[in-house]
Amino acid sequence: MRSGRIITLLTDFGLQDGYVGMMKGAIAQINPTISIIDLTHHIPPQDIAQARFVLLSSVPYFAPGTVHVAVVDPGVGSDRRSIAIAVGESLDQPVAYLVAPDNGLVSGVLAQFPILATVELNQPHYWRTPDPSSTFHGRDIFAPVAAHLASGVPLSQLGTAIAPDSLQRLDLPPVTRTAHTLQGCIQAIDHFGNLITTIPAQSVSPGAWTVAWTEQVISAVKTYSDRPPGTPVTLIGSHGWVEIAIVNGNAQQTFKLKVGDTVEIRLPS
Repeated sequence: MRSGRIITLLTDFGLQDGYVGMMKGAIAQINPTISIIDLTHHIPPQDIAQARFVLLSSVPYFAPGTVHVAVVDPGVGSDRRSIAIAVGESLDQPVAYLVAPDNGLVSGVLAQFPILATVELNQPHYWRTPDPSSTFHGRDIFAPVAAHLASGVPLSQLGTAIAPDSLQRLDLPPVTRTAHTLQGCIQAIDHFGNLITTIPAQSVSPGAWTVAWTEQVISAVKTYSDRPPGTPVTLIGSHGWVEIAIVNGNAQQTFKLKVGDTVEIRLPS
């Protein structure tokens, strides 16, 4: 049996149906020795922005060469492209391979790492069937392509090279800075209702910064337990971004902020 790289799966399929299992079956038919890790299958349906964030947050925690399959695909069956991308510093050992629809889902990873090569997946020989379902490319295209890639098939054989600047992007506004403020926005909302911003940890110093929007101002803490339950806080999350939370509560439900809403960090004078 051939050993293979790790494949991760990220979808909005949930677990109550057989869709995830079918993808794993398609991979196992090609190479049953591949290790498969589920990132999550509970992305809210069609929520490309949330999938973007989960993928960009997860890639750094896997070994170089891991193949990440991400399928949140409201455009499945349309003329949107199916793509595979290598990112990192060297094609001999890329940081990661990304296999996904071309709908902006991989934008966050592409902002973190150089693009080494990009192909459109148009070689049916590497699909589960040359006549794929118009509603399930995850099973019929993405999973089998990932299995071939993880088994050593070169990226260049899986499709036709395309220009990186032709990829669809889901990029949020850049963080802007003045002498005493940083302005960013909400980029994701996690399971706990924490509001994760686009402001990275390295942009703020430990201590007396605050986060503000409209009339709301919240002071920074190091950890949730620094304040009593029910208290609004802002802190650096485990993902490395500034987040807004309520201790033992749900900040999204309380503040009604959504992805894209602007927030401001006020820095010490």
